[in-house]
Amino acid sequence: MSLWESLAVFAAGVGAGTINTIVGSGTLITFPVLLATGLPPVTANVSNTLGLVPGSISGAIGYRDELRGQRARVLRLGSVSLVGGLAGAALLLALPSDAFGTIVPVLIGLALVLVVFQPRLAAALRRRQEAAGGDTSHPDGGPALLTGMLFASAYGGYFGAAQGVLYLGLMGLLLREDLQRVNAVKNVIAAMVNGIAAVFFLFVAEFDWTAVLLIAVGSTIGGQIGARVGRKLSPTVLRGVIVTVGIIAIVQLLLR
Repeated sequence: MSLWESLAVFAAGVGAGTINTIVGSGTLITFPVLLATGLPPVTANVSNTLGLVPGSISGAIGYRDELRGQRARVLRLGSVSLVGGLAGAALLLALPSDAFGTIVPVLIGLALVLVVFQPRLAAALRRRQEAAGGDTSHPDGGPALLTGMLFASAYGGYFGAAQGVLYLGLMGLLLREDLQRVNAVKNVIAAMVNGIAAVFFLFVAEFDWTAVLLIAVGSTIGGQIGARVGRKLSPTVLRGVIVTVGIIAIVQLLLR
């Protein structure tokens, strides 16, 4: 890897760490850059996953104030997400590279619909519950959220682009919680899923240590930048950022 290629990978890591903390989809920044340096797709994907783990942890630390009082929720959702993330990492090595390609844009599009209409959908859901005899919603989203997080995490372990958008769409709809606090949980879950996939890849996949280290340092810096920026955004602005990033993700994936 040349000096300029190294600088490009590092800069992509900073950008990915920043956008992952605010919304997600940082992989769509780093993955094309890694491909441009000549790395094979699977090696680039594995190296990217390993490198983004420190950035996810950095972003979660930056959102520590919003995580207060959510330990039980994180453990509950995180345990299911770990299983999904490990399954997705295994699928990356077992399935053809195009296996998830056809459905990924659909998943991201569905997540964007959930994010945009989350306030109305959540309000309609509460009215229906109250009409049925009171609020019967589960504080952690119940089986529906657990199932959704399982499949979203499997996708995250496989590729991870717009993984955060999927999480935000699901939790924003099924949790009666402020969007910033939901985003804080998203960052922890993403760190857990990326971490379990990274541990799996360390033993069974090929990766490029130079790329891993450059992205790791860059994404760690970006995670702190993203936390500073993201925590100041209003729910409306944050939703706008989520939708913008999600649309870009769909376009990039369709044009691959």
